[in-house]
Amino acid sequence: MMNRLSHYFINGLIVLVPIVITYFVIATVFALVEGIVESYIPLKFPGAGVALLIIVILVAGWITSTWTWASQRIISYFETVVDKIPVVKFIYNSVKRVSTMLFESKTMFSQVVLIPYPHPNVKTIGFLMPKPSSLLAPYLSKDEEYESVFLPWSLNMTSGFNVFVPKKDIIYVDISVEDAFQYILTAGGVMPGADVKADLAKIQEVKEKMEKAQQEKNMDSVENK
Repeated sequence: MMNRLSHYFINGLIVLVPIVITYFVIATVFALVEGIVESYIPLKFPGAGVALLIIVILVAGWITSTWTWASQRIISYFETVVDKIPVVKFIYNSVKRVSTMLFESKTMFSQVVLIPYPHPNVKTIGFLMPKPSSLLAPYLSKDEEYESVFLPWSLNMTSGFNVFVPKKDIIYVDISVEDAFQYILTAGGVMPGADVKADLAKIQEVKEKMEKAQQEKNMDSVENK
């Protein structure tokens, strides 16, 4: 009976935990956006802040795509003003570079790779990033081509570090970026291409066998006494 309840409890967690976490993340983001927008524009109906933000983004995209000449003049004037303010200049230029890289780069997080790290006899999963710039490339090597690879921390995709690796040492892996993310976020618990339900069933089966063996051992020890 206890084994069955334990099995039900684990399956319940497997189903509910991702749903609950996803809900709280989305709800928190929506609440944050609505709070910021509604503090400036007092709209009271649910979802007003998010709807207004989406409209503003679409209008800005339409203006910059349609009225290219005018929008470039406006942005250029704004950036000229920002460049005269030391701290604001640093923040704006940093955020602009990151956002441009995230939304326009076709190589960022597009390819899963294996590299020899932290020593030649092991392999670590990483993500291919934009190539080293012409400023950095000469310092890496004059004879061979290097690639930039991002290595995220397990259980925390928001942290990690970049390494420059010779292209000849990189193994290009034919798995999806999503599968690689799942592998890293679960610390290897969910292998790319694995049948999660089948693996969990095997783990449960092994657990039940171990518990049964332990019970038999305990009964034998009681009988021997």
